[in-house]
Amino acid sequence: MGRRIVITGATHGCGRALAELWLAGGHAVHGCGRSRGEIAALAAAAGADSSFHVVDVARDAEVAAWAQTVLARFGPPDLVLNNAGRINASAPLWRVSAEEFSAVVGANLEGPAAVLRAFLPAMIERGRGVVVNFSSGWGRGTAPEVAPYCATKWAIEGLTGALAQELPPGLAAVALNPGIIDTRMLRSCFGSAASTYPRPASWALTAGPFLLALGAEHNGRSLDVPG
Repeated sequence: MGRRIVITGATHGCGRALAELWLAGGHAVHGCGRSRGEIAALAAAAGADSSFHVVDVARDAEVAAWAQTVLARFGPPDLVLNNAGRINASAPLWRVSAEEFSAVVGANLEGPAAVLRAFLPAMIERGRGVVVNFSSGWGRGTAPEVAPYCATKWAIEGLTGALAQELPPGLAAVALNPGIIDTRMLRSCFGSAASTYPRPASWALTAGPFLLALGAEHNGRSLDVPG
C-alpha cells in the first residue's frame, strides 16, 4: 500500500531524488519548493493523488496555506520530511551578515517549525505518522565557516528531541543525518571535492526505503542513513 508523504525542498538535490523515487514507487507525494518551473515539472509528472506547490518554508503563511490545501484534499500524511535547507556562503561568523544569518535560520529552523505546526495536529488526531527533520553531521559536530548552518542543525536535534517527548503514542519524531551527498549545498563549501560523494539519485535508493521503514518505535532517535 502506498504512503502519503509530505516533503519540503522537493525541487532539487536529495528532496527531488526522494520525490521522484517515491512517485515511481506508487506513493502519493506532496512536495514544495521555491522554483516555479521545477514545481511545474514535478506536478506534470505526478499522478492525481500527488501535488506540488510553490512555497517558501520560511514564510509561515505560505506553509499554512499549503498544508490546508493538502489536508483538505488528501488527508493527513503518513510521513513528513523537513528536508528544505540553506547554507551560508563559507565565511567566519563575524563576516556573515545579519540578513544571511536570518535567511539560514528561516529555512533550516523556522521552516520546519512552520511545517510541524501546519501538519502535526491532523496527524495527532488520526493517531499515527512519522516526522523526519533533516539534521546533518554538522548538527552533531562543527566545522569552521559554516557556523550559522551548524547552529540551525544543532537546534534541529534539540527541537526534534523535545518534540518526541511531546508526541502521543503512535507518532514519532526523528532527527536524520542524511550523510554526505554531492549536492549544490555541499559544492558551495567542498568545491570540486563534492564529486567524490554519492549523487542524490543513488543516495535515494538507500535513503528512500530506510525512511519508509521508520515507525513509532523510532520516536526520539537521532539516526543516520546507512552508508
